[in-house]
Amino acid sequence: MKKLIYILLGCSLVSLSFVAFREKPVLYIIGDSTVKNGSGKGSDALWGWGSLIDSYFDSTRISIENRAIGGRSSRTFITEGRWDTILKTLKKGDYVLMQFGHNDAGPLDDTSRARGTIKGIGTESKDIYNPIRKINETVYTYGHYMRRYIREAKEKGAVPIVCSPVPRNNFKDGKTKRGDQDYGLWSKQVAAEEHALFIDLNALIADAYDTMGADEVDKFFPKDHTHPNKEGSTLNAAKVVEGIKALNDSDLKKYLKQ
Repeated sequence: MKKLIYILLGCSLVSLSFVAFREKPVLYIIGDSTVKNGSGKGSDALWGWGSLIDSYFDSTRISIENRAIGGRSSRTFITEGRWDTILKTLKKGDYVLMQFGHNDAGPLDDTSRARGTIKGIGTESKDIYNPIRKINETVYTYGHYMRRYIREAKEKGAVPIVCSPVPRNNFKDGKTKRGDQDYGLWSKQVAAEEHALFIDLNALIADAYDTMGADEVDKFFPKDHTHPNKEGSTLNAAKVVEGIKALNDSDLKKYLKQ
């Protein structure tokens, strides 16, 4: 793509042809509090991996936008208009790195959050009255909402990358409880169906936890079994980068620092 710049020389206009400046691609990150906790600056000693991943990328060549927000599910990130805001600026060549699931298991229509989704990746739906938004709403499956992110990102020419949810600090018989029977599995299935890139973040981190052992992993979780401190989230960010490097069909890895 070229643009013409006209300069005045004497009494004549002379046109110079330059290759147009190419805007940097943007890596948008969306998800819940395990991706961005609070303001993303470590309040209460808790962090999300999305707040720590930018140090791995060459900021002169790609911009990182961590739009994750605590408490949101794959459903409420959409119904609150947060996804629509991203779509307004999302362009060809951008990336969307997504991780949802931790908050999707909640009730569909409780008076506290009303953020749950129907389990699975099918086409089921349920009409409810949302007491938080005070409107009637049709709620769909986790897979339905994940498909929407993937499809709408592709429509913009962006590259969607699905991450399975990070594991919680749950050990049984010396092994980390994995998400391979629920949201970890469903995220993988949706990515496969939609021909989207997938990082099995749940398995990558669980493997690391198993090696470390329960006592060491406990040090990552000062408040509860879900939200890691900076050390835990630093490990999680490193595993995301490990997953990016392993993506054969993506050039996102070329923006990582050498």
